[in-house]
Amino acid sequence: MIQKQFTLFRKELLLIALICCALHSFGQQDLEKELTSTNPAHEKVFATFKDTKLINGHTNETIHKNELEFKVDHRFGDIAGSNGGLKQFFGLDNSTDVRIGFDYGLTDRLSIGLARAKGATDVQQLYEGSIKYRLLEQTTDDYIPFAVTLFGSNTIAAVKASDDPAAATAYHKFSDRMNFVSQVILARKFNSNFSFSLTPTYLHKNFTAFRDQNDLFAVGAGARAKISKRMAIVVDYFIPFRNKDDKAYLEQTSGVKFYNPLGVGLEIETGGHVFHLNFTNAAAIEEMQYISQTTSSWLKGQYRWGFSIARRFSFNKNKKEKI
Repeated sequence: MIQKQFTLFRKELLLIALICCALHSFGQQDLEKELTSTNPAHEKVFATFKDTKLINGHTNETIHKNELEFKVDHRFGDIAGSNGGLKQFFGLDNSTDVRIGFDYGLTDRLSIGLARAKGATDVQQLYEGSIKYRLLEQTTDDYIPFAVTLFGSNTIAAVKASDDPAAATAYHKFSDRMNFVSQVILARKFNSNFSFSLTPTYLHKNFTAFRDQNDLFAVGAGARAKISKRMAIVVDYFIPFRNKDDKAYLEQTSGVKFYNPLGVGLEIETGGHVFHLNFTNAAAIEEMQYISQTTSSWLKGQYRWGFSIARRFSFNKNKKEKI
């Protein structure tokens, strides 16, 4: 029984490991050797973004080798609308989601992460394991015009199983609790003040509510515009491509209406910290929830403010990061 429950997880983990090993071997030893060693003019672009995430979505950045990043993300309740306003102190009385995570750099290109999130839907008590690999890096002479980073995660819900067979948490076995996210992050730094990213995304949920989708494709876009030496405006937006019939069924039977997650925020650098003050209609923080299950609308005042703060601890005392 245990072997059956972990079959899919082992396959996904093995596939990710094999891909990363193959890409590391090919990309690092062959491709970039050819591009940079034979022509030193192909200098890499550094710090396309200042953090591994914008507001909701990931950037192309990874954690440097032997560095550990501790990060806390928080989402409050609606600022306005029927669930916001002064009676809820503009959302500060409520907390829709909280995430605490650690990311560690195995190499300058490859990092792994572990996190715990509250969860903003009925699927709660989330444990996430992730892997992020920097496949290609942009060069200053545009020989490689943009950076390419791969991201994958497995999120496991520890919430108690529901007795309702139509519920999203009516789990029968351990593998039902697993959710997978795969992303290809394409990013370009146009100049010292502006960067842009495009993120094709694939989500797979082993178990969903009745008529919800197990598989979902989405495309995300993000940007960072520097406004001072230590401050920048950041924005990201995701478009999920839902099945129209299933979407209409959920709206008619349960009144659930889905919206595209949009986030706008202010990024502040304070030495070893990167602080984000943001506003978004996404109540959730994890990809497997905010991309597929954002049910709040900016136009109805159902946006919230939140923050994220990251602190990196380096075990490379003599290493100096290029800016």
